[in-house]
Amino acid sequence: MSSASTLIRQCAGLAAIVIVLALLAPTEAKPWVLACGAAAFAFFLAVSLYRHRQIRRLTAEIDEVLHSGRRVDFSNCREGDVAVLANELGKMTARLARTSESLAAERNALADALADVSHQIRTPLTAITLMLPAVERAESDRERKRAVRELEAMIERVSWLVTTLLKIAKVDAGAMHVERREVRAAEVVRRAMAPLATAMDLRDVALVLDVDEAAVFRGDAPWTAEAVENIAKNCMEHTPPGGTVTVVAREDALATTIVVSDTGPGIAPDDLPRIFDRFYRGTQGEVAPEAAENVRQPAGFGIGLSLAQALVSAQGGTLRAANNPTGGARFEIAFPKLVV
Repeated sequence: MSSASTLIRQCAGLAAIVIVLALLAPTEAKPWVLACGAAAFAFFLAVSLYRHRQIRRLTAEIDEVLHSGRRVDFSNCREGDVAVLANELGKMTARLARTSESLAAERNALADALADVSHQIRTPLTAITLMLPAVERAESDRERKRAVRELEAMIERVSWLVTTLLKIAKVDAGAMHVERREVRAAEVVRRAMAPLATAMDLRDVALVLDVDEAAVFRGDAPWTAEAVENIAKNCMEHTPPGGTVTVVAREDALATTIVVSDTGPGIAPDDLPRIFDRFYRGTQGEVAPEAAENVRQPAGFGIGLSLAQALVSAQGGTLRAANNPTGGARFEIAFPKLVV
């Protein structure tokens, strides 16, 4: 309604100007002034009505975008300032649509993550609840100590899960502080493998370190060590007794790499695309029949590799998984060198 009123006022003003010019013009020039004024008035009116219709159509299409959620194509506008406006509006609606889709995907991912977290925490909590009566009913100190140790182990699992989830949340939110300084790969590897030494001895899994003492990269030593530890722990849990976990660190002109491999059954082809997905545990790869009975099925939560990838990515590195040609899983961390 306001645009129509503006058009009427503009037409009235132009007509008044034409009339004043005709009155002020000499008698012999009055017909020419009136004719030119009428032509200009008709041209102005036609252009204004055309632009008014375009703007009304754009307004209707924008109203559809805002209220019905439809995607509107503004490409049928011709050249001119209205077409420029339509083009910008088209870009705006496309970006709003992408933003809306991204928010919907993030909302669904958050809902799925919360459901997974709830399930993963509820399972050990249920086991703890069932263990408490067993502690109370224990008839001897030996049975009570055994039940208490099992209870402590389950509580430690829940504590580890919560701590790991908080670390992943900090990485996702971009709130994790990552240092950028020169780090020796050998020190990181030794720091990562130290907590696993006892567990590997108990599982009869050998550890082989093949590290270049001169290999360095720019990153965060504690976070990288934790990523390597999670990967090595995963390899250890999938390696049968008598197997080997090997850690190799090298530096070349392109990058510094840390490779962790094992002699276990490897990663099943169907699991490779999702090996770093949160809470995904998948299945074991093919294993020789004579070694199948010695392979332990790990009872993890499926977030160790996800955390490792998040920690490496936060430092600008990459983490890839594959199978060795001779068998077993292979995880490669690469920190590329900066090229100026």
